Amino acid sequence: MSERRPQQAVVEECEGYFARHGDSHLGVGWTKTREEAERRYEAMLGVVGAQPDGDGDRDGPTTLLDLGCGLAHLYEHMQRTGGGRIEYSGCDLSDVFLEQSRAKHPDVAFHQVDILEHPEALPTFDYVVMNGLLTLRAEVPHDVMFDYAKALITAAFGKARRGIAFNVMSKQVEWERDDLFHVPFDDLATFLAREVSRHFTIRHDYGLYEYTTYVFREPRLTG
Repeated sequence: MSERRPQQAVVEECEGYFARHGDSHLGVGWTKTREEAERRYEAMLGVVGAQPDGDGDRDGPTTLLDLGCGLAHLYEHMQRTGGGRIEYSGCDLSDVFLEQSRAKHPDVAFHQVDILEHPEALPTFDYVVMNGLLTLRAEVPHDVMFDYAKALITAAFGKARRGIAFNVMSKQVEWERDDLFHVPFDDLATFLAREVSRHFTIRHDYGLYEYTTYVFREPRLTG
């Protein structure tokens, strides 16, 4: 069993993808097509629109932190499709990814912070999203990865004024890859309701072998 922390194992695995594939969806560990990656970005950004009436209670843009931003592909998706009044910031542990992201987008705020070790080093945001941060577990045992996921979700929620979004691999599949993090709905829901917030939405509707969860501080607004 590796003595590396889960975040170290995941960073090293992802940097290996970048070394092989460069600045592309393959370079951050996503397989198959760019179109599938685009669907993930839309699922992440959906957390903002899930409470449409809540962003009008203060002036200024809606702020969003892309935790585990990798090569800032979510930001580039927002530029292509129109990010509205969302003010994007990124955060990653990888020197490699941050160097690339800062070179491409010098006007964007990128943080290099381990949120579990130094949460005080990050400001708060309206929303925090974690795209792909909890889908890959590399060689980390499942129970260790689940403990890490719970700690990371809790820490991210602590930095979000309104809500967070994250994805994990689904158990509703024909087969599972040993290096991916497949999580049963009930296990995740029980943790969220007991330790984070009862106000959450699980999305399994966008055609990939994963699901995205939105967790809010207040009940979802409807109507």
